[in-house]
Amino acid sequence: MQVGIVGLPNAGKTTLFNALTKAGAEVADYLFTTTSKNVGIAEVPDERLHKIADIVKPQRIIPATIKFVDVAGLVRGASKGEGLGNQFLSYIREADVLVHVVRCFKDENIAHVDGELYPIVDIETVDLELILADLEIVERQIGRVAKHVKAGERKYREEMEVLERVKDALQRGIPVRNVDLILERRRILSSLNLLTAKPIIYVANISEEAIPGEGDLLARQVLDQARSEGVEAVVIPAKLEAEVAELPSDEAKTFREEMGLDKSDLGRLIRVCYELLGLITFFTTASNECRAWTVKRGTKAPQAAGKVHTDMEKGFIKAEVVSSEDLARDGSLHAAREHGHLLLEGREYEVRDGDIIYFKFAV
Repeated sequence: MQVGIVGLPNAGKTTLFNALTKAGAEVADYLFTTTSKNVGIAEVPDERLHKIADIVKPQRIIPATIKFVDVAGLVRGASKGEGLGNQFLSYIREADVLVHVVRCFKDENIAHVDGELYPIVDIETVDLELILADLEIVERQIGRVAKHVKAGERKYREEMEVLERVKDALQRGIPVRNVDLILERRRILSSLNLLTAKPIIYVANISEEAIPGEGDLLARQVLDQARSEGVEAVVIPAKLEAEVAELPSDEAKTFREEMGLDKSDLGRLIRVCYELLGLITFFTTASNECRAWTVKRGTKAPQAAGKVHTDMEKGFIKAEVVSSEDLARDGSLHAAREHGHLLLEGREYEVRDGDIIYFKFAV
């Protein structure tokens, strides 16, 4: 599972990427600093993991992670080859969620690709380029499917109907995620990896001076736009967050307190991405290790065991399960067992977010 970061050049995409992943990718105050994709891993913040660790006292704590991919910024005309962004859209097509970084800071030393700073216009520019890129893919697929329909192959008729409907929406500027399609028909499009079919989150990238709170008028424009679309938006001072990411943890904590910087903004962005991907977390505490694992919602116990080790799935017998809330309330595994909170579950058990699981398996 991965998240793609999009936006105009100099919007702060790579700066946000560095803040999230601590990858240290190159950032400069001129256009197209990013000339290839940056890939990094961000930890998923989860207080439950640390509460569990306080109880079981492991030697190691390993959080869940999520992958972020940052590519060159999109410019007006990118779908026709302008700038560099269009060269890397294939990398973002592999993403499951898009984070759209919108510039909401003024800095005369950092050029704006269009000369003027208007967040809503910037959003429309990127949206249009993503729509045009998808339209090209859909029209190409229509050409392929049309040959089969003309040959009388009935199984392609439904696909053609879906493609024509999506094409019409894209031509009217409507992203695929807003096209009303039942799940079975939406699956027809899955192999195309359409960019506008992916869930999207806006990040209003503000200056240091704009914090705390929701920032200035520019950031509020992005928040209003997100609300009008029914999607999430987060306000983040990316440059300041990237600087904090380079500090030792104790210094970072002091710096945040002095600046009035809310750590939850970055964490909220990661959590929203996690939720949009349909992911949940379960925990294990074996071998002196407290670890968070990521699975899709609806995963059953044997498949969750397979995340830990393939042998566990093959030889799965049962799972001992206690919720992280019950463990925190009971104070120990022994107490959780005495209170009837440590339960035995079989192969059909669906893992719940926050479960602590002890897998029993045959070697």
